Amino acid sequence: MRNNTQTNRRSFLKQLSAAGVGAWTFSYVSPGSVFGAEANSKLNIALLGCGNRMGQLLPSILDPGENVVALCEVNASRIGQLQKEAAKHGAAGAAMQNAKVYDDYRKLLATERSVDAVVIASGQRWHVPMSKAALHAGKHVFCEKPLAHSVAEAREIRELARGSKLVTQVGTQGGSSATFRRSMEVIQAGVLGPIRDVHCWINRSFPPSAPIATEADPIPEGLNWDFWCGPSRLLPFKKYYLGGCLAWGRWLAFGDGHLADMGAHAINLPWRALQLGPPQHVTVKIAEPLRDSYPSVTDFRWDFAARGQFAPVTVWWHDGVEAGPPEEMGKELLSTYDKVPTNGVLFAGEAGLLYSDAWGVGGMVKLKGEPDCKAVLQHAGCKTVPATLPRAPKNHMQEWLDACKGGPGTFQGFVSSADIAEVAMVGMVALRYGKPIEWDSQNMKATGEPGADRLINLAQRKKWL
Repeated sequence: MRNNTQTNRRSFLKQLSAAGVGAWTFSYVSPGSVFGAEANSKLNIALLGCGNRMGQLLPSILDPGENVVALCEVNASRIGQLQKEAAKHGAAGAAMQNAKVYDDYRKLLATERSVDAVVIASGQRWHVPMSKAALHAGKHVFCEKPLAHSVAEAREIRELARGSKLVTQVGTQGGSSATFRRSMEVIQAGVLGPIRDVHCWINRSFPPSAPIATEADPIPEGLNWDFWCGPSRLLPFKKYYLGGCLAWGRWLAFGDGHLADMGAHAINLPWRALQLGPPQHVTVKIAEPLRDSYPSVTDFRWDFAARGQFAPVTVWWHDGVEAGPPEEMGKELLSTYDKVPTNGVLFAGEAGLLYSDAWGVGGMVKLKGEPDCKAVLQHAGCKTVPATLPRAPKNHMQEWLDACKGGPGTFQGFVSSADIAEVAMVGMVALRYGKPIEWDSQNMKATGEPGADRLINLAQRKKWL
């Protein structure tokens, strides 16, 4: 993609200011290299990780006609599967059959100089290493959630993105919905009054925490298992690791369970709407002793200090088959729903509540004295709240594609998304350390707990980095 026209940077930034960008916590990256890019030009894109999630992202890349010129995957069988799926998507999908194929992301980035941008949908352990490499190579980056696998990784990618002119976006697609952004506006306008508690949950459950298997299954032909493990420990191969994020994500060597998987979505809305910043105190309750995998039931609690107009607040994450908000809070939803929803985010304010699903979508408001919840886009008590946030184009990927070509900035770039990831990863430090921690964000330490340092900055194998 070449820049052939000149856009007035000053008028563009003035337009952003008029949209109320200064009133909220999103990181806009305005790459000097993309100002002036033709709005209808096509990007040359490389795909890193070609499994199930990339297949789900593929239509939003190919349907606009972008050029997928390179693919990278350590499991050879997945390349053909992805190309077969691509063939269903017109000319761009047909052209993808000619994309260059690599089994090493480093070789791809060093060789494919025409690539403008990369989409990363590998496992959580790979997200920061691949994103770092792509940014250092001068590529715009869309990375699936969870963004980071440790607090130190979250800090590292945040600082790298902060100093970059490249466009980034994390795959928390709920944030691009109109209801997510309207819920932010309503909460920040004070419609619910002071908010002291936010409960996030999903009723998914893993088996009880278990040790890593020591007996290996045969490694499938075409799979580079050592590279698949990458920066994480090289474990004996088990076929159940290959079942996607709900398979490998159970094992702490590779991921951080439901908190990282769905918490990346659920914590997004409260962090942004309440301008949370880092937590001060973190506690975790689990259903059984922690071994090498995520527990069957968790209750995480983060306590945040007062911030500007916002009161101190406690944010909770609950998972397990019976997960949900406290019973009395859940009863407030029963007049609208037959039962407490199986996932959600519930803001408890002194003047009322706001409920969304765990992706932050479909906000519903119920003020004190009202019998039922009403949609945040139609609720009478919300109608006078001005729209201060820009609305996204037709989908989350399109917002990133447009930004790569010089359009308005992404809503969920790496700078703010890394701070949200840090909240979850501090929770994982408390879980793995086995006791509550006081979080010293400035020094990236658990106060008075030097034994937690190894969990804040997880050891990584350097062989594949």
